[in-house]
Amino acid sequence: MFCNIIKPSTGLQIIRNVRLLRNISKTSAILNNENITKYMSRPPKNFNSRTFSTINGTIAPTTSSNLVTKEEIKEFMSVFPDLLRDIRDHNMFEDLHYVKDRITKCLEYNVPLGKKSRGLITLSSYKLLESPEKLTSENIRLAQILGWCVELLHSSFLINDDIIDSAETRRGLPCWYLVEGIHALNDALFIENGLYLLLKKYFHDHHCYVPTIELFHKTTAKTSLGETLDVLSTKNGKPQFDYFTVNNYNCIVNCKTAYYSLHLPLALAMYLAGKYDPEMHRHVSTISLEIGHFFQVQDDFLDCFGDSSKMGKNNTDIVNGKCSWLAVQALQRASLEQRIIFEQNYGKTNLGSVAIIRSLYEDLDLPNVYAVYEEETCNLIRSHIQQVPQGLPHRLYFNILEGFYRRSS
Repeated sequence: MFCNIIKPSTGLQIIRNVRLLRNISKTSAILNNENITKYMSRPPKNFNSRTFSTINGTIAPTTSSNLVTKEEIKEFMSVFPDLLRDIRDHNMFEDLHYVKDRITKCLEYNVPLGKKSRGLITLSSYKLLESPEKLTSENIRLAQILGWCVELLHSSFLINDDIIDSAETRRGLPCWYLVEGIHALNDALFIENGLYLLLKKYFHDHHCYVPTIELFHKTTAKTSLGETLDVLSTKNGKPQFDYFTVNNYNCIVNCKTAYYSLHLPLALAMYLAGKYDPEMHRHVSTISLEIGHFFQVQDDFLDCFGDSSKMGKNNTDIVNGKCSWLAVQALQRASLEQRIIFEQNYGKTNLGSVAIIRSLYEDLDLPNVYAVYEEETCNLIRSHIQQVPQGLPHRLYFNILEGFYRRSS
């Protein structure tokens, strides 16, 4: 999906980079990552656990705990093996046993891990939107399948995103492209198309089939746009600081993260429940994008000041020169001298530059700025939820928001 916007590099160069990363990961790279993780996990200066609630993992609920029960998660997980078989045993792969083996390996490695919050939001949203008499085991299973379709799309995005960012770990494991090399690009495409095989099998005669397919296509296009905007914030591996504006950041977040992370699951649940009213969907879009934006800002903050071991990845926005919330805020507040220091060190891979940027963030009081943002934004979103028409369950939005509020990973 993102093949056309990968950093300028030939296929051979990507393979060479993969081999190089494999070779150095056993030596200095691991040492550097461990040092970075240790440093980045240290609380900021003037740390106050009552103020910096997001950093305090002891009070952070998991995203899924507010949405579904442990039994519902167990039931959701039990569906995945069946869907894997549906994809693997599709008639287009008949007698291609070596292809089936690769499909199995690819899907098992990339899809069922992680928090699965997007898939579970799809399931829990449907249960709250549907009338009680229609909450049959058959319909609940359809909601579970839709949830896994969202997870398939999510996994395909992550594979490509890791290649673009030259990431090393994902969900505590080596990124798929480091395991399979350049073939990971095609695997990402295959995982994405696997969801359409499932939709045709289970929804071809369902009233939500066409709008569901259209929504998935629109989501892919939106996310591709967001990835393009993200890539444009760097040139030849160097951050383009004039691009680091609030407006550009908001565009990246809304397209790349918020739309598919929250709008997609909620809209799918509405379609499955037969709710097509445009006004209802407008409210869903507004609230979901607000929560999704908050989630990404929080993710950017945790990337620097959170616990890297809980985040499940070792690379940082500082090292990659990302147009992150912290970077944008820093450039807005920095003096001329501080901006020079920022531009000299941001996007550099050495540990000293990482330390300098984090220290600059602290000097600019960004942890406190974030703490205020977190509280004010959550209060604003809560007030917007109260204004949502009664046809949409307020509890759903509150559960999602509280799941993100004060999270640590």
